[in-house]
Amino acid sequence: MALLVLSVVGSDRPGLTKALAAAVLSAGGNWLEGHLSRLGGLYVGSVLVELDKSKVEALRAAVAAVDAAGLEVRIAPAVETAGATGETLAFSLVGQDRPGIVNQVTAAVSELGVNIETFQTWLTSEAHSGAPLFHMDANLRLPVGMNAARVQDALEAISGEIMVDFALN
Repeated sequence: MALLVLSVVGSDRPGLTKALAAAVLSAGGNWLEGHLSRLGGLYVGSVLVELDKSKVEALRAAVAAVDAAGLEVRIAPAVETAGATGETLAFSLVGQDRPGIVNQVTAAVSELGVNIETFQTWLTSEAHSGAPLFHMDANLRLPVGMNAARVQDALEAISGEIMVDFALN
């Protein structure tokens, strides 16, 4: 069996997820995971698909028909890795929006060798002033032997500078 990642981007309109799912099914594939959303007015995301290795070209052909309908689809082989080790942490952050928050947070955790396994950001409006609030949720995988307190210390060291509140679970 082959594991493939489909990366998609195109103008958002009804029926795109159905068209992509139909292409996968028509090639004999199984849709395992997907992360699809509307972002900047576009339909974007990624899908993990499993199918028989002999059917990869059939998937490419089926996806080409979706591509012709205005959705760009790239297919890449998934990388099989050994089971992840090390503690996992759920991380969330909120603060007034400003440039550099993502850069500083990701720099702080990457300097520790922490891997970001999932990552999501979004904006909302502050209830009283209407000012933009920046939100971040991530799942972090710590290197073997590292504890959460070390990550917390690194994030606390920058939280005052970037004026955000964060929580680790």
